[in-house]
This record gives sequence, structure tokens and C-alpha cells, in this order.
Amino acid sequence: MIELDIVAGAGPRRVAIAAFDGWNDAADAATSAVTHLAGAWDTRPLGQLEPDDYYDFQVNRPTVAVGTGTARRIDWPATVLVECRPPGRTRDVVLIRGPEPNLRWRAYCAELVDATRRLNTDLVILLGALLADAPHTRPVPVSGTAGDAETATLLRLDQSRYEGPTGIVGVLAEACADAGLPTVSLWAAVPHYAAQPPCPKATLALLRRVEDLLDVELPLGDLPEQARAWERMVDELAESDSEVEEYVRSLESREPETELPEASGDVIAMEFERYLRRNGGA
Repeated sequence: MIELDIVAGAGPRRVAIAAFDGWNDAADAATSAVTHLAGAWDTRPLGQLEPDDYYDFQVNRPTVAVGTGTARRIDWPATVLVECRPPGRTRDVVLIRGPEPNLRWRAYCAELVDATRRLNTDLVILLGALLADAPHTRPVPVSGTAGDAETATLLRLDQSRYEGPTGIVGVLAEACADAGLPTVSLWAAVPHYAAQPPCPKATLALLRRVEDLLDVELPLGDLPEQARAWERMVDELAESDSEVEEYVRSLESREPETELPEASGDVIAMEFERYLRRNGGA
């Protein structure tokens, strides 16, 4: 059991946002979203899972770091939980990040589910990113699914119908659903020809979906500028390779701009509401 540095069940209801390095995290887009929030908000550690129980250190190797003076320390791969209270909000957020475990996935998920329940969490948001045939010039598609019918109806999402190989995000989503813990999974589609991390455009798309889901304003910092710079960089790389440039055009032709979801009335209204929130009008 995770030793939590907090009184279990104390305080207001919390929402947990989790992401995991590895198979679930194309271009590090999902874990970068959690890391961004941890850097933007004041956080305090809550606890971590014992790494010896879940990691093969020949696969996820520890790293050596030099501290003050000549002191050296070993940093072990671990799943860490931190708490933050967004400014102006009474609802705390628990951020969870760690490498996808190598061992004992069911026990790992059971520990996380137990910890989130003891932390008075009433919603778990799982972030993921996958490589896809998506052009970098278009808005990053983010699919959202809920773990149960009630949450799907409440948040206007679909229940997952995915079949095939899964990672720790899929296993944890099922563990949460089995425990009666409302869960949402958000997946960003990263262009497979631009898979080298980071991908700030995909990270930004995930955070904006979280904003809409929770109806809160998240601190985006310079992520929008980074996303534009990333797109310009990929533009230049594509222009320098005729085959890649032609491939991007073929992807764009599958999604004419007039048919993009971003052109729909619902999305335009959502963007307007987000603008009002950020400018003090709502």
C-alpha cells in the first residue's frame, strides 16, 4: 500500500490526472502534459509506489546524478503522486506519473486505485498518445472515452470499443471501472512521421481537452508558442524531403479543412467559451 503524506479521505473531492512513459506515450506527449501542470502549479509530494515491486531495472535503468558538491545519488524509476491546488479552485488535483511497469500490472493498478480512492478522488483522467496517420498541419485529434455508461452520458463521451493490444492506461482504466471509480481516457494522435519527442502540439491538445472536460482554465504558459514553432519545424523538414511532403499532402486531402471538427458550431462555441474564461468574461 502507498504511504500517503495526507489524511486519507480528508478535504474536498479531488480529480486525478495520470500519464505513463513508454508504450502509451508517443512523442512523450501525455507525460509532458502532466509534467507541465506539475511545473505550473504549486505541488507537494503525496507518495510513490515501491519501484522494486514493479520495474525490471535492466529495462528501466536507474540513473546517477551529482548533487551538492561531489555527492552522488541514484534516481530509481518510480510512479510518483503529487497534489496541487489550482489557483481560484477549491478542488485539488492529484498528478500521477511514472514509467509503464514491467511487472505485476494488476497489483500495480490495484495500488493506484486504492490510493486514488483514499485521496477522495471522484474522477480519474488517463492521458495517452499514439502514432497515427495524421497530418501535422491539422489540429491534433484527441479521442475521449469513458469507463462506464453513467460517466459517458454525464461528460458526453463514448464508451471505449477498442479491441487489441493495450498498455497500462487500458489496464488501469478497467481497474478503475471495476472499482466503480469514474474514469476518462484521452488519447492524442501524433503524426508518425514526426514522432521524435517532444510534440508540444499534441501536449497542448490534451490539456485543452482536459480544460473542456473539467470546465477549468489550465495554465498553458508558452505551450501555444512551442506548438507553432514545432509545426514550422516539421514544415521545413517536410519541404526538404519531397516524399514526406507528398505524403503530408495526401493526408491533408483525406481531411478537407471545411470538414474538420474544428469548423463545427459546437467546437466554435467551445473555443469562444474558453476565450471568455481566459479573458475574465465568464
